[in-house]
Amino acid sequence: MKLSATLLLSALASASAFLAAPGNLAFTTASTSSRDSSLSVTVETKPLGIPGTAELDKPWKELGFEFRPTKSNLRVTYKNGQWGEPELCESEFISLHMGATALHYGQACFEGLKAFTHEDGSVHVFRPSENAKRLQSSCERTLMPVVPHDVFLNAVNEVVRDNIEYVPPYGTGGSLYLRPLLFGSGPRIGLQPADEYTFIIMVIPVGDYYKGGLEPVDGVIITDFDRAAPRGVGNVKVAGNYAADMLPNMRSKEQGFPIGLYLDAATQTCVEEFSTSNFVGIDSVNKKYVTPKSSSVLPSITNKSLMTIAEDEGFTVEARDIPIEEMDTFDEVLACGTAVVVTPVGSVTMLGKTEDDEAKKFSFGDSDKTGAITERLYDRVRAIQFGEEDDTYGWNFKIE
Repeated sequence: MKLSATLLLSALASASAFLAAPGNLAFTTASTSSRDSSLSVTVETKPLGIPGTAELDKPWKELGFEFRPTKSNLRVTYKNGQWGEPELCESEFISLHMGATALHYGQACFEGLKAFTHEDGSVHVFRPSENAKRLQSSCERTLMPVVPHDVFLNAVNEVVRDNIEYVPPYGTGGSLYLRPLLFGSGPRIGLQPADEYTFIIMVIPVGDYYKGGLEPVDGVIITDFDRAAPRGVGNVKVAGNYAADMLPNMRSKEQGFPIGLYLDAATQTCVEEFSTSNFVGIDSVNKKYVTPKSSSVLPSITNKSLMTIAEDEGFTVEARDIPIEEMDTFDEVLACGTAVVVTPVGSVTMLGKTEDDEAKKFSFGDSDKTGAITERLYDRVRAIQFGEEDDTYGWNFKIE
């Protein structure tokens, strides 16, 4: 086919645009002599790599929940009122203006989700649409530009695709942890939103949190600090919420309690949330799954998933206020979140305000053993994530 110079340039531009699209590898052009200005354009789709083939510093089954270098991270910049094109970067470092609003005014939020390898070698991310929605809520609360749903999902697909070799292989119990992060990168000295924002997704291979099986932990009620104020930002995933928890969290651990439980800030009479996880109480006698409903609690995607499964298992799900005293009626308590799915809690202690005050300890069932309901809920979520149970809920997002 003969092409004029104009048509030739048009064809080249179209091929270049296709190359820039996610998942496309290359195009080649071949021009003959001026007597035969034919154009040959070959566009190839980059083949998906094989999960679990990256070389790491330790075996897949020995990975913990910690930073580990991978091939790339994905970045998108918001500037002049619009989102730019996504870019895959190898550097682990960010060049940031000293006046960035993230540094001065805490204009930053993040998410956490995981990708899993199924037995057939395919890779799936668990419920990324829910993370996109929750990130949008955080953006709106902190006056940051909302990351569009399709931009978020495309970014998730591309960064996992580019790091597919770092997704732990099926059978190891591991996953690829994704940490989307949005922050104000433009400078502002007065208190106002930035004029530039940076969206990043970093990925890290992590191991099975419970390598030896689920084991109950002992919690303590935190009475001298509040996690979030009523009408504050407790219901969104902003960075400052976690900085505020560091001191009470470390103090709890120093006292021998791996996990801390916060009460409502207004009255100190109702259960609200564990340090980094939602609270769930199980009343197996009356088949009730009870979790706090509060504007100060971060809506957990894991908890939302567990509630759906609990209803399918015949439990009545109740999202409501939970007075402290009601913990005496639970025979199982669990903390739930992305990193662990569930953490069984064997007991929760309310320490006295002075050394002479008697402590109150709430124990749940056999506090040294994980409850049957907790185990069942955990097993079902994990089975869906790894493709071992039919995904009847449509939760898994396949990487293409």
